[in-house]
Amino acid sequence: MTKRLFKLIFTVPHTSLEVCKQAVFSAGAGTFTEGKYSEVCFETKGKGQFIPGPGAEPAIGAVGKVVKAEETKVEVQCVGKEIVVAAVEKLKRAHPYEKVAYEVYAMEDV
Repeated sequence: MTKRLFKLIFTVPHTSLEVCKQAVFSAGAGTFTEGKYSEVCFETKGKGQFIPGPGAEPAIGAVGKVVKAEETKVEVQCVGKEIVVAAVEKLKRAHPYEKVAYEVYAMEDV
C-alpha cells in the first residue's frame, strides 16, 4: 500500500534554520524513495513581519512594536501521516518562536 504524501512548509529565523531542519529530518521528513534520498528540502530566504500583542512572549522584538525578521521558508516532503505529525511536533519543540508559522498540505501523485 502506498503511503500518502504531505508537504510541510515552515518559516524560521536564519539563526535557527539548521536546528529546525535537523528536528524535522530526525522525524523522517525529507526521506523518500525507500530511503534512497534523505534530508531533502527547498529553502527560500525572505523577511517576515509581525506585531506581538498583549500577553505575548516574543522571542524577538517587543509587545506592540512591528518586528521584521530575516527568515527562511523551508519546504519538505513527508511520506505518511505519522511522519508529518512527528515532524510538526519536533519542529514546535525546536523552533524559537512562541507560535510557529507552518502549513501542511496533502499531496497527490499524478
